[in-house]
Amino acid sequence: MTMYRQGDVLLVRTDRPLGGQARPVPREAGRVVLARGEATGHAHTMSSPLAELFEERDGRLYLRVSAGAEPVRLVHEQHDTITLPPGVYEVRRQREYTPEAIRRVVD
Repeated sequence: MTMYRQGDVLLVRTDRPLGGQARPVPREAGRVVLARGEATGHAHTMSSPLAELFEERDGRLYLRVSAGAEPVRLVHEQHDTITLPPGVYEVRRQREYTPEAIRRVVD
């Protein structure tokens, strides 16, 4: 299993094809936004036209990276840039346990 982590975002490579239920998520200002930080407003983004984000009916997000001449980079203001090879990735957000609830990590 191939995984990439950038802060509170985990990308897990999958062989699962995107079903007909997956709908494209619109780009924001020409970028794919995987997650936006609640505390800082910083975002995990990709500007490459080779990156596409999809949402399944159950709310799961999938990133499709197509092959191209240029590498696809995942950038964030507070983390190192990650280069992703072509493939499909499930996008997961890190969670943490507190006695009150299990909640998403605030970036």
